[in-house]
Amino acid sequence: MSTTISSAPGPRERLRAGAQNGSPALLSFVALAVIFAITASLQPGILSVPGLTLMLMSSVPLVLAAQAQMIMMSVGDIDLSVGYLVGLVTVIAARLLADAPLIAVLLVAGILAVYAVLAYVVQRHGVPSIIVTLGMSFVWLGIGLQISPTPGGETPAWLSAISQWRPTSFPAPIVLIALATLLGWFISRRAKVGMRIRALGSQAPTLEKAGVSLVGTRISAYVIAAGLLVLAGLLLASQTWSGDINSASEFTLMTIAAVILGGGTFSGGRALPVGVTIGAVTLGLITVLLSLINLPSSLQSAAQGLIVLAVLAGRIITERIAR
Repeated sequence: MSTTISSAPGPRERLRAGAQNGSPALLSFVALAVIFAITASLQPGILSVPGLTLMLMSSVPLVLAAQAQMIMMSVGDIDLSVGYLVGLVTVIAARLLADAPLIAVLLVAGILAVYAVLAYVVQRHGVPSIIVTLGMSFVWLGIGLQISPTPGGETPAWLSAISQWRPTSFPAPIVLIALATLLGWFISRRAKVGMRIRALGSQAPTLEKAGVSLVGTRISAYVIAAGLLVLAGLLLASQTWSGDINSASEFTLMTIAAVILGGGTFSGGRALPVGVTIGAVTLGLITVLLSLINLPSSLQSAAQGLIVLAVLAGRIITERIAR
């Protein structure tokens, strides 16, 4: 009797498999390294601990928000209310968390409940997620303006202390970004709910035949995403020390771009938290780089979009060559 022993895949096979899966290590990480090198050549001061801290701090809430968008896109949905929801949380943190904590907690609980209802509507009634979340973005905007018509307020001392944590031996944002990535990885790759969420995006009929509630799974995905967005808003408020409903308005498109840059797809079924983090940090560094070269603000969005398109085009070419 003969026994066939299959050998482990070698480096070439792993590289090919990574390319076929849109691995962020192939292009997004390279783009991050190149952008970082150019930024460091223009401003060598960022290679110090304080310099890296200042450069990466703004990426922390974006990474968390991108992890939330990744959860949504894992089930094949897109959240177009990310920006205003994160902004609303900054308003709640600055205007209510210190003076009326009970109201603040109730509002956050209401946000989670609303996301559960949205998931139910999307799953049971077939309403596209982009429609319901786009509508909710205006609701979040209106609530934020009602609470705080103008930017202002003051975050609690315990919340502001998070952004003031500045160790001298290493950049604090790296720790926060790593924790956000680890949280996204545990939810999407290790927890049972994460497996169901990915299955809902890629093999919903099979999941239903296994006796798993599709409604319950989508509700779980939406509530988890909302929780991550609340954390992103709190971290953003800790950095700004105030609340502004428009403080994260660009997060909506940036989080979608971060997921795609990190190897995600619009069709669902894929969650790559490390790649999403790389994509989010890359987008943050692009903003820093464009500011260093004194590009007019009116052109920065266009330049950022062109860079993202170039990276995505490279990913598509890489995947086709690998096949």
